Amino acid sequence: AGDVTGAAELLRSAPGKLFRALDRLLRTAATQEERDAVVAAVEQVAPEVSGRVVLSVREYLHNRAEETGRRRVFINRAGRAHVADDTRQAVPEADRKRLIGGLDAEIGRRLPAPERLLVDPDVLDVALPLSGRATTAGLGVLPRGSVSPVDGELLRFFVYWKQARRVTDYDLSAVLLDADYDTVSWLSYTNLREVEGEHSGDITDAPEGASEFIDLRLGAVRGTYIVPQVLIYSGEKFEEAEESFFGFMLREAEQKGRPFEARTVRMKSELRGPGRVALPLAFRRAEDGSWHAKWLHLYLKGHPAYNRVEGNQVTVATLLRGIVEREQLTIRYLTGLMANGGTDVATWDAEAVPDVPVTYIGLERPEGLHPDSVVITPENLRDLIPE
Repeated sequence: AGDVTGAAELLRSAPGKLFRALDRLLRTAATQEERDAVVAAVEQVAPEVSGRVVLSVREYLHNRAEETGRRRVFINRAGRAHVADDTRQAVPEADRKRLIGGLDAEIGRRLPAPERLLVDPDVLDVALPLSGRATTAGLGVLPRGSVSPVDGELLRFFVYWKQARRVTDYDLSAVLLDADYDTVSWLSYTNLREVEGEHSGDITDAPEGASEFIDLRLGAVRGTYIVPQVLIYSGEKFEEAEESFFGFMLREAEQKGRPFEARTVRMKSELRGPGRVALPLAFRRAEDGSWHAKWLHLYLKGHPAYNRVEGNQVTVATLLRGIVEREQLTIRYLTGLMANGGTDVATWDAEAVPDVPVTYIGLERPEGLHPDSVVITPENLRDLIPE
């Protein structure tokens, strides 16, 4: 009935619903008094809301800037995504900042307070797994939205699949975009060579398993983004194939022509989502020339058959813009709150391993830690999310 104050009061008895209705209440409020009532209700019931919901709303508010006109990206539990224009009214900046401050205090209150916390710098930009399925199974896979550095001269990414019952053709492709998300070039079975690199060639049947790969010279890349994708041209879906995965590795110039070395494989991610076009991750060049990978774990609906990179470049560019411009809460955010709460937070140094129990956060368990230490890696990252 448009009674914002009454709605906020009613929802005090359903804290989770209050948090989920927060944006609508703030937009509907006609006066500052009504907005104050909403914020006060949120601050009062915050201790009763699950940590995952509090963190999700905190991340949402961080990206809910005062200006409008942005694109919104919606991703379901299975990794299917679509983009829509943001036509909502703006949330007043003062109220947004007040809520962010209150939620930070609530999250900080719930976090553990170890005497000493050691953090591997490479894990700081790993996103918190807040959604139902923010990652997929595999080697070195990080949650959706995570950013990790890419160091090397040659980048190779590849797809492997083995059909179960019928002829299946998966196509590995990559589209290169500039800073405005316009297409610069692409590599696929229809365009095997470009200035940046080359495609291994098209394989159309995989009864014993098959692989396609793309090699890129990062120094020669024209543009800002590299977006690999795996498209189902014909045959079995990703979830129907006996096996299917995407991966990438970094190689140096002297390795050209030599076989794969297992230690150079940085990531291998299973392809098991819906849709007929998979977007595992994207690579982005920073202003200083360095490259980083941003993890997507997305699937597009695509066409029933004959999907080609040339047919979905606009969709991919629009989706990428919406995701790249969104900032996730990361390990850096949580460790910052823990430091503000009095925890001694230090950078991990393999040359100076303490001989007492510590809490360690990193991409993998290091050697030499005291056996009573608490270790957090991507495998048990959810343990960091407070109840």
